[in-house]
Amino acid sequence: MNFTISALIDLVARVGALLLVANEIRGILLTAPVFYALYAAGGTAMAVWLAFCSLSGIALSVVVPLFMARKVQKLLDRRRVQAS
Repeated sequence: MNFTISALIDLVARVGALLLVANEIRGILLTAPVFYALYAAGGTAMAVWLAFCSLSGIALSVVVPLFMARKVQKLLDRRRVQAS
């Protein structure tokens, strides 16, 4: 029984890691149109500000899941230590 649960948790962790990598790739792909629009606008102050805001939002959507994954991993590690 424990082996089955352990294998299931391992599978879920691997899928989660794969999804985090996919999220990183999504973030990289979403920055390209922002940089193109900044270039097309000629780098005006408003274009720079909009690009900054857009890129900040993309960065948050990529970085926040990474921090959450670390927090969850630390929580799981603490529970494993307490269970032993």
